[in-house]
Amino acid sequence: MAPERDDADVIDVIVVGGGPAGMSAALVLARACRRVLVFDHGHPRNAAAAHMHGYLTRDGIPPAEFRAISREQLGKYDRVRIIDVEVTAAACDDGMFRVTTADGQTFSSRKLLLATGVVDYVPDITGVREMYGKSVFHCPYCDGYEVRDQPLAVYGCDERGHGLALELLGWSKDVVLVSDGACGIDAKGLARLASHNIRVREDKVTRLEGTDGRLERVVFESGEPLERRALFFTTGQTQRSKLADALGCEFNDKGTVRTGPYESTHLHGLYVAGDASRAVQWIIVAAAEGAEAAYSINQDLIKESLTS
Repeated sequence: MAPERDDADVIDVIVVGGGPAGMSAALVLARACRRVLVFDHGHPRNAAAAHMHGYLTRDGIPPAEFRAISREQLGKYDRVRIIDVEVTAAACDDGMFRVTTADGQTFSSRKLLLATGVVDYVPDITGVREMYGKSVFHCPYCDGYEVRDQPLAVYGCDERGHGLALELLGWSKDVVLVSDGACGIDAKGLARLASHNIRVREDKVTRLEGTDGRLERVVFESGEPLERRALFFTTGQTQRSKLADALGCEFNDKGTVRTGPYESTHLHGLYVAGDASRAVQWIIVAAAEGAEAAYSINQDLIKESLTS
């Protein structure tokens, strides 16, 4: 038996974001007979990737196909509606959430889930955009296996570059850190890199060269080009949406939202899941977080309906 509603026209949950976290949450909520409205701006973080990995039963599937399957499977649930528009504002008034879309429409709901993701700071270097998703990556867990045992470059500096260079040794023993200027790593850190045969190139980078999106070499302002087959960058990221900030969420040092149990936040009824929250930013983890948030949201709605 479906849960009773005080008002059949009220949306139970608005989900902002149509990626793995948002769509997973929508599926769980749909199966709990909830009225769900999903907003999707259509610009996923992994748009440049040819394939997604690490998702059991979907390993190697193109991201666009994954999104299409998600929509197809949600299509059979009549309580779920997907609107392809960006949400530009959100507020909470008297326990109800209100969102405003880019085309000026407003919608209200009892609960709000933000699954808006993040945007990577892609290095502004000639050749990077053409190779991004083919031989230039940001996540070794997503794309490292395909370039295992190949000569790899890490683009980054300070602790980020140092950490990723060491991490990539799990995929290749031929790793060079390219800092594009002073590396910002202290003597102890440099010694540790050297002990693992990781060279550091501090020369300024002018461009990446390759064929059909496949990296062949990194070219510097001075010194010899560096022959490489893939480059992983670590240059930071930012929230794709300002909604979490506008709603008063707290952020960690990485720039993602601090969330509690079941992706809850400081504001009752507001949840944040996926790459926008926590630190492990994998597709399968994002989907799991969306499902967790949906479970907690439904439990809250049940409790509220029994006490009203």
